[in-house]
Amino acid sequence: MKKKTSSRKQQHVELTVTRDVNFRTKTAGFERWEFLHNALPELNFSEVDPSLTFLGKKMALPLIISSMTGGYGDAARINRKLAEVCRDRKIGMGVGSQRQALENTDFHRSYSVVREVAPDIPIIGNIGAAEVARLRDVSGVLKLSEMIRADAFAVHLNPLQELLQPEGSPDFAGVLRGIELLVNNLRLPIIVKEIGAGISVNVARRLLSAGVTMIDVAGAGGTSWAGVEILRRKKGTSGKHTSKAGIVDDFSTQFWDWGIPTVDALRQVCSLKDQHPSLKVMASGGIQNGLDIAKSVAFGADLAGMARPMLIALESGGVQALDRLIGKIDMELKGAMFLTGSRSLVDLQRQQLILKL
Repeated sequence: MKKKTSSRKQQHVELTVTRDVNFRTKTAGFERWEFLHNALPELNFSEVDPSLTFLGKKMALPLIISSMTGGYGDAARINRKLAEVCRDRKIGMGVGSQRQALENTDFHRSYSVVREVAPDIPIIGNIGAAEVARLRDVSGVLKLSEMIRADAFAVHLNPLQELLQPEGSPDFAGVLRGIELLVNNLRLPIIVKEIGAGISVNVARRLLSAGVTMIDVAGAGGTSWAGVEILRRKKGTSGKHTSKAGIVDDFSTQFWDWGIPTVDALRQVCSLKDQHPSLKVMASGGIQNGLDIAKSVAFGADLAGMARPMLIALESGGVQALDRLIGKIDMELKGAMFLTGSRSLVDLQRQQLILKL
């Protein structure tokens, strides 16, 4: 099991970089909306300030490099370089699932290197819902958070991925109880996130009732983790393959595009903010540029996350390419703020988006 977890993590990264694992017929939905242009912004571009404080730390942009990797040999290199750019650009970072670190100590440094390199940025730990469902106390998660000196800890909800993964654990009874256990005992903010199929308003309400105050909608329209698992199965087997859930390959392909588009999930979850003013919402899933981030904020998000575009930039052109990508995102976001007369992110959250006909 220990070796399988590390191998699976490496396969995930390789597939997301080298194969087309985007949704095929579904988008995140940002292209359906546009800002109302302000021809009289009454501010100078130099006055635009997209900075914020998140988890007690100052960030230059409302952007986090979302959780991607850790738990195998080359992950230490990837996470070190991601952390270097996050440090220099003053943005946040999430580490990949730390499940492997619960199994053995072989690759602990692939996670801990992030805090070594970037002592002052928000860093988010990460564990899967299937592990959370089995929790009886928080001691294991506490050790994982201490490993990276986490500012918050994310529970990723991935029932679709666990269903389709050959070695998956689609056992989700007790997840909400486990989340409530963490909220009440970990003494760190708990973020609950999907990984690309979206969180609905009904699920968000249940999370709020458990004490969760941070939700990452992680909607459909970017990387299809169902697609990643389908490609893994095809690459690793010949003919039909049956998972623990009894799903065969030619049935699982119907789920490549399963999920709630990011914009739809975002609008649903942000609608709860009036009743729950302490709720912080993160937008991720198919976000490609600074304009998508600006629209996310206008829909009510507090910040946004990106993963696969960052990894592709890093692996194709090194830290310089990743830095250039974030610089481009920075200018796109500031441009949208200037052209809507938004001096700050608070101003941007008040802006009007128009549905294209």
